[in-house]
Amino acid sequence: MPVSQRVRTALERASWIRKMFEEGARLKKELGPENVYDFSLGNPNLDPPERFREVLRELAQEDPPGCHGYMPNAGFPEVREAVAAYVSKEQGVGLTADHIVMTVGAGGALNTVFRAILDPGDEVVVPRPYFVEYNFYLDNHGGVLKTVATTEGFDLRLDALDEAIGPRTRAVLINSPNNPTGKVYDRASLEALRDLLDRKSAELERRIYLISDEPYRKIVYDGVEVPPVLEIFPHAFVCTSYSKDLSLPGERIGYIAVSPRVDDVALVTGALTFTNRILGYVNAPALAQRVVGRLQGVTVDIGVYRRNRDTLYRGLLEAGYDCPKPEGAFYLFPKSPIEDDVAFVRELQKENILAVPGSGFGGAGHFRLAYCCSYETVERSLPGFRRALDRVRRG
Repeated sequence: MPVSQRVRTALERASWIRKMFEEGARLKKELGPENVYDFSLGNPNLDPPERFREVLRELAQEDPPGCHGYMPNAGFPEVREAVAAYVSKEQGVGLTADHIVMTVGAGGALNTVFRAILDPGDEVVVPRPYFVEYNFYLDNHGGVLKTVATTEGFDLRLDALDEAIGPRTRAVLINSPNNPTGKVYDRASLEALRDLLDRKSAELERRIYLISDEPYRKIVYDGVEVPPVLEIFPHAFVCTSYSKDLSLPGERIGYIAVSPRVDDVALVTGALTFTNRILGYVNAPALAQRVVGRLQGVTVDIGVYRRNRDTLYRGLLEAGYDCPKPEGAFYLFPKSPIEDDVAFVRELQKENILAVPGSGFGGAGHFRLAYCCSYETVERSLPGFRRALDRVRRG
């Protein structure tokens, strides 16, 4: 066999998101991009802010000796200081550079944390629907993904979390704003979760961490606020990236912020720095670190995504879909009008609309639409959504 059985099995389970993205590329070549309505991949369509280009030019002019060489595995000290200062204000805690590890995106951050805290067989509990790559990230390190249901509106269910947490649980992983639902967990829910984790940690005599995956933190609407995880949870990690709020997914730059109240925090941050290195990342990209160090608090124009959300959401409701209104990120997660969400996604393909089945996210009976696309794509797709729904209703 040319590849391992483990990887062969993973390939067979591989992401629906990528499959639909590849189908989109084929259709665009065949029909022309203006005739394909691709909502498959969360790849920001906005260019980075102009300040990003200004900083790139500044750095190219400066280009001091050694600026492209190795640095401490946790990242440039001055960059970590800048990130720590910003995150301290955002999260309401006092962080220093020692609490920050620069990483290869949020995916690199999560893998670094999992490698540092998990022993083989340890469990990480995740509310569903959830980002599909968590399965593979945990498998990389011998971890076990354990999913729990949320409410009809995708709020946390404390009873389900309580039941799922057991002797092998090492962490609860949340993603808010959520991919694929756009849900933002409110402060009361997170405080209740904190109390649950404190109680369970005491009962099991085993520290249970909270890991917060936050690449969409700054993409929120209608005055919604994302609560500060590090202020609420004493034993927490924030894993994030600049892929969405700065439209830099290809630059692979992010960070881990560790709560200063974590038990033996120096050991924990040392472990993260070590695992960042031995996983082969070595360090986050040098140029990207230096760029984002000067861009703290800068974001793309969230109003563009809000317009897409409002137009697509309103159009789906008018057509007859059942769809909760997302509070953040750039996804809609409507209910499929038929039980088989995969079959309905294929029905949408007849209209050259590319969506992703909710079953790929642990959310069977729904489908995901990534509206980080042009406004014209959103507007021109609406008649096709209506026709697809009318067809399945007629049977």
